[in-house]
Amino acid sequence: MVHETAIIGDLDRVLHARAGRRVEYLSIAWTSLEAIIGVTVGIVAGSVALIGFGADSIIEVASSCVLLWWLAEGSIDRDRVAHRLVGGCFFALAGYIALDASVDLLKHEASGVTYFGIIYAAACVIVMPLLARAKRRVAARLNSHALHADSHQSDICAYLSVILLLGLALNALPGWWWADPIAALCMLPIIIREGVAGLRGKICSHAHF
Repeated sequence: MVHETAIIGDLDRVLHARAGRRVEYLSIAWTSLEAIIGVTVGIVAGSVALIGFGADSIIEVASSCVLLWWLAEGSIDRDRVAHRLVGGCFFALAGYIALDASVDLLKHEASGVTYFGIIYAAACVIVMPLLARAKRRVAARLNSHALHADSHQSDICAYLSVILLLGLALNALPGWWWADPIAALCMLPIIIREGVAGLRGKICSHAHF
């Protein structure tokens, strides 16, 4: 009976692990789509907030790939180096946003109105919390600290998408030209915090699937 229970437990764990990987792959696919749309529409509309959000999504994809890499290789040293590279990318993004948004404000340069961008941001507001919840659910079943930590990345992306949606909507509806660069600047504390965490070489030393 004990042996049968152990077999059932191992089987459940394998099934939950597969579910965890599916959620992570789905997250990477969606975030990649976010990145492509965000950067493309941002360039067309001249929106620093959209470009910044899309670039952040690119870095988030890299972070998720680091998680899958760690799970495959199990190398703490490699994980630390990879996360520091990701952290450096966040700081580079923060520098770009700070400079570009400040120039737009000083020159009173308004970005173009993009209703597609608003729909895109609204979709991100809906999808990212759902992905975060799915990751936490599987993380609890697996007792995976790595997946639980990664769910916070999805939460952060959700916060950024709310800021993005507000900036785009205020630029389009009341016509507040400064809403887009202000929204971009509001993203900075979150992005810088991610950069600090990455440069500290945050690792998931107890992570397992």
